[in-house]
Amino acid sequence: MAIATGTRLLDHVLSSHQFDRPLLDTVFATARGLTGVRDRRLSGRIMATLFYEPSTRTRLSFESAMLRLGGAVIGTEAAREFSSVIKGETLEDTIRMVSAYADVIVLRHDEAGAAARAAAVSDVPIVNAGDGPGEHPTQALLDLYTVDSELGRIEGLHVALCGDLRYGRTARSLALLLSLYPGVRLTFVAPDVVQMCPDILALMDSRDVPYTVTDSLLDTVHDVDVLYQTRIQKERFEDPGDYDRARGETRIDAAVMGRLPQHAIVMHPLPRVDEIDPEVDADPRAAYFRQARNGVEIRMALLGMLLG
Repeated sequence: MAIATGTRLLDHVLSSHQFDRPLLDTVFATARGLTGVRDRRLSGRIMATLFYEPSTRTRLSFESAMLRLGGAVIGTEAAREFSSVIKGETLEDTIRMVSAYADVIVLRHDEAGAAARAAAVSDVPIVNAGDGPGEHPTQALLDLYTVDSELGRIEGLHVALCGDLRYGRTARSLALLLSLYPGVRLTFVAPDVVQMCPDILALMDSRDVPYTVTDSLLDTVHDVDVLYQTRIQKERFEDPGDYDRARGETRIDAAVMGRLPQHAIVMHPLPRVDEIDPEVDADPRAAYFRQARNGVEIRMALLGMLLG
């Protein structure tokens, strides 16, 4: 499917709440049509990457996506240290200025709600590339796209989200999208200190999505289709003791893989620390590096929809 031109299909990408099934189908169909594509359809367009937190995959995949579509990239990967914010400039003023220089802004910030604040003052589309413990909608889109590509469906799957679910914005965003698919069953696997927040559980209740909350990974994996691991984020903890108590409780190793069904896949938004044993990498069920590669196609699709 070609990227639509002349009609903008999205104004901003701020939250998984923006997406319904028809829009998800459009994004995925567009992404599939962009596999291996390199052309000039966004020639003359400029994307600004404004990252207040570190990033490797998200920033580089967005930059790769823009370049593959013939656009140009400007920006900074350490905006807190290397922009006027160090002089006291507000996010709103920064966005007002950057929107004068670019056609789309990809923003990562350490505060939940920062992307919505940016969109309120921007003259160009804003893409939320992660706002603190809030959301990471483009990661959730590529995650869902990966599930569909790997297993051939999303409806009716049992998905276990494990690790840091309290602060893990990727797990929050993915849970929101999964709730749109009939028959999906979720299990939230985490120590209590980093278990999924009540707002997401309440949304699952409102949408009649069956879910289980547990701290035992070994007791969960025997019938899952997707095992989605996340890093325990030390930088989000105010109490180091809480981090120490949470770390390692949901580690994926040979014992876990031995109970995981042969058809299942293991996913991770990356980077990982020690929550997946490197010995798992050789297992064909380890989909996390294939998952990361899917980010380019999804972000190409989104950029085309935003700038169409």
